[in-house]
Amino acid sequence: MTNQNSPEIPSYTWNRPIGLGWDKPYTVRYASNLDDGPWHGMPLGGFGAGCIGRSSRGDFNLWHIDGGEHIFKNVPACQFSVFESNGTSSQAYALSTQSPEDASLQAWQWYPASSESTSTGTYHALYPRSWFVYENVFQAELTCEQFSPIWANNYQETSYPVAVFVWKAHNPSNAPITLSIMLTWENMVGWFTNALKSPKIKIRDDGSPVYEYQPRWGESQGNYNQVVENSEYFGCFLGRVGITEPLQEGDGSWCIATVKHPQVEVFHHSKWHPGSTGEEVWQSFASDGSLPNYLDTNPAVENQQLGSAIAVRFTLQPGETLEIPFVLAWDLPVTEFAAGVNYYRRYTDFFGKNGNHAWEIATTALENYQTWRSQIQSWQAPILNREDLPDWFKMALFNELYDLTSGGTLWNAASELDPIGQFAVLECLDYRWYESLDVRLYGSFGLLLLFPELEKSVMRAFARAIPQSDDHQRIIGYYYTIGADTTTAARKVAGATPHDLGAPNEHVWEKTNYTCYQDCNLWKDLGSDFVLQVYRDYLLTGADDIEFLADCWDAIVQTLDYLKTFDKDGDGIPENSGAPDQTFDDWRLQGVSAYCGGLWLAALEAAIAISDILITNRQGVEGAEKQKSIYEKWLAQSRPIYEEKLWNGQYYRLDSGSGSAVVMADQLCGQFYARLLELPDIVPSDRALSALKTVYDACFLKFQNGEFGAANGVLPDGSPENPKATHPLEVWTGINFGLAAFLVQMGMQDEALRVTQAVVQQIYNNGLQFRTPEAITAAGTFRASTYLRAMAIWGIYLVMSK
Repeated sequence: MTNQNSPEIPSYTWNRPIGLGWDKPYTVRYASNLDDGPWHGMPLGGFGAGCIGRSSRGDFNLWHIDGGEHIFKNVPACQFSVFESNGTSSQAYALSTQSPEDASLQAWQWYPASSESTSTGTYHALYPRSWFVYENVFQAELTCEQFSPIWANNYQETSYPVAVFVWKAHNPSNAPITLSIMLTWENMVGWFTNALKSPKIKIRDDGSPVYEYQPRWGESQGNYNQVVENSEYFGCFLGRVGITEPLQEGDGSWCIATVKHPQVEVFHHSKWHPGSTGEEVWQSFASDGSLPNYLDTNPAVENQQLGSAIAVRFTLQPGETLEIPFVLAWDLPVTEFAAGVNYYRRYTDFFGKNGNHAWEIATTALENYQTWRSQIQSWQAPILNREDLPDWFKMALFNELYDLTSGGTLWNAASELDPIGQFAVLECLDYRWYESLDVRLYGSFGLLLLFPELEKSVMRAFARAIPQSDDHQRIIGYYYTIGADTTTAARKVAGATPHDLGAPNEHVWEKTNYTCYQDCNLWKDLGSDFVLQVYRDYLLTGADDIEFLADCWDAIVQTLDYLKTFDKDGDGIPENSGAPDQTFDDWRLQGVSAYCGGLWLAALEAAIAISDILITNRQGVEGAEKQKSIYEKWLAQSRPIYEEKLWNGQYYRLDSGSGSAVVMADQLCGQFYARLLELPDIVPSDRALSALKTVYDACFLKFQNGEFGAANGVLPDGSPENPKATHPLEVWTGINFGLAAFLVQMGMQDEALRVTQAVVQQIYNNGLQFRTPEAITAAGTFRASTYLRAMAIWGIYLVMSK
C-alpha cells in the first residue's frame, strides 16, 4: 500500500463507458453456435490455471475455471462495493450496473450505468491489465486496476491462479472524505467439474461433435469460510471439509485478501447468504462502511450457499491519495479429462498439490504485485513506444492475447519428458478441441514470440502423435450432412498428422483427432503445416535448439511420406480430393490447389533445410542425407507443375480440377512461409506480387468496399462465385491477419494496415472483444467465437519487426 500515484493508464486501451450497451452487436450466424452477447471483458487468471472474466458493466460473468469448459453467468455476490461519506451525506454502491436477475441482494444499491449522454466512468483493457475509472458518482476519484502476473518468457508467475485489484483513491475536494471498499465472494469450491462422468457425445447440426457438460453449480454443502491473517495481510479463506488426497477436480480452496496498514481499518463477515436480500453485509456497510466482524466457520448444509466479505475503510484528507490492493486467489490443482484421467496444473509446481494454498497464493500476490506490474510494463513498453505502429494496432496486438488465458487453456505440471509441462489452447468454444494444427499455422505467432518453450512443447506433442494410430470407426459429420453412402472413417491413421491434440472430455495430448466433421486423415495441409511450424519454431527461437529438430525428425519423414501417397498422378504434388480436405473445411478443392500445393512446396524446402542442419551437426539422425535427396527430387518435380497447372497470368487459380475462377485470399500461404523462413521463393516474386495485388483488389477493396476485411474467395470483380457459399464469403479474422503479414512482407505495408484495421474495427466496435470469432459476415453475423487463429496479428508484428 502506497501514497504515491500509480502509473497512468496507457493510451492504447480498448475502452467503453461503464455499463453502456451496444445498439447492434454482431449476432451468431448459426443458432447452434455459442453467442453469449457482447458483455465480455478482459480475463483474469494465469495460463492453464482457470480464469474469470469481468465485463465493462462490472459483473464477474465468465467462469473458465474447469479446463476447457465454458460458463457465462453473472454471479452478483462476487463483487466490489464502495461506501463514501463526506461527513454530511453518504452513499454506497455495488460496482456492477447489472442487478441480479433473481430476487437476491435486493438490499444492495447497484452502480448507475453510463448512457449516450452521461458517463459514470470508463472501462479500459490492455491485456493483461484492465481498469475501471469511476466518474460523476463519487466525490473521490476512484480507479481499480486489474491484472494477473503474465509477461513474456515467464514460465512461473504466468501460471498463477490469481487476480490482483489495485485501488487508487484520491480526494480532489477541500474536505475530508471517508471511503470503504468491500470485496464479497461466494464460496465456489466443488462447483467446477462435470457431474456427468461419461457425458454423451452428439453430432450438432453443423456436423461438429459436442458433449454434455453439467457443472456442480451451487453445490456448496460442506463448504466453509474462515478469517486468516498475519502481521501484514488479512483475508477470508474459502474451503471445504472432507477433502482427501488424491484430490478430485473442483476440490481445493479460494481466498480473498488485502493488506493491513496504519491508515485503514479492516472489517469482515465470514458467512452471509448470497441468495438472501444481502442485508447482512449491506446494512452496516451502507451506513458507515463497516462490517459486523461476524465469524462463523460452520460448513454449509444442503442447499445453502456461502458468501464472504472483507472491507477496508479509510479517510482521505484534501489532496491525499491512497493505493490499496485486493487479491482473489484460487487453488484447484486438478484438471480431469475423461473420468479418472487427471493432470495437476502447472502452478502446483510452485505451490504444492493439496489444494490448501489459496491464502499462500494470495499473500504471494500482495507481496509482489508491484514487481509484477513493473514486469508487465517492461515487457510491453518497447512495443507500445514504437512510433511506426498505430495506436489501434497496439491495442489489438495485446488484447488478442486474451485467448492464451481464456481459450480453455491447459498447462500441466512439469515432468521428466516435459520439463515445463504440456500446454494447449482450444481451437474455439464451438469446436472444443485443442491446438488445431491448421489453425495455429497463423494463430500460434503470439505463443511463439512470447512463450517459445510452450510453443515447442505443443509441436513436440504433435511429433509424438504422428506415428500413433486409432482404428476406431466414427461418424464423419460432413458425410452425414451431405447424405454420403459411407459415413464413417478410422479416427487416426499412422503417419497422418493429427488435426488436433484432443478434447477436454477424453485425454488431451494422448487421444488426438477429436474433430469428426471431416476425415482429417485425408487433409492435404496438415503434414505440411507440421513441417513448417517445426522449422519456424527452430529458426525464430535462436536457431540453436538442434535437439528440438532431432525430436521431430522421424515424424517429419513419416508424415511427408504419408502425404505423398495422395499424389495419385505422380506429378510430385498431392492432390485435393474434391471433398473439403484442408482448413477451409466447407470448401471443395479438386486436383492440385494453390493453398495446399504451395504449403507442400514450402514444407519440402523446410525439410531440406532441417536435414542440412541435422547432417551438419552430426545428430546421428539416420537417413537424413537420403531423405534430403528424396525431398530435393520431389521439389524439383513439383515446382514447375505448380506454375503450369495454376498460374493464369494474373493470380494462382484455386485449383487445377474445378475450373473455378475464384481469387482465393490465402492462395500463397506457402510463399509467405517460405520467405518468413528465409527459404527460396516457391513462386517467382513478380507473380507473387501480381497475385497479392489481385487479392487485395478483389477480396478486400471490391468486397463491401473494404469495410469488413478480405473475403476468403470471390471472383476478380469482387462478386461471389456462388452467393450461397459459406466459407468463401466469410471474412476470417486470422486469415486476414495472415494476409496482412504477407502484404507487409511484399512491401505493401499501407495496404496491410488497411486490411488489419478494417477487421480490428469490426471486432472491437461491435461487441466481439475478448471473444474474437473465426469468421464475420457482411450481414453482421459471426461464427466460432474465442478463436485461436486471430492471434495471427502477432505474425504482422513479427514481419514488421524484421
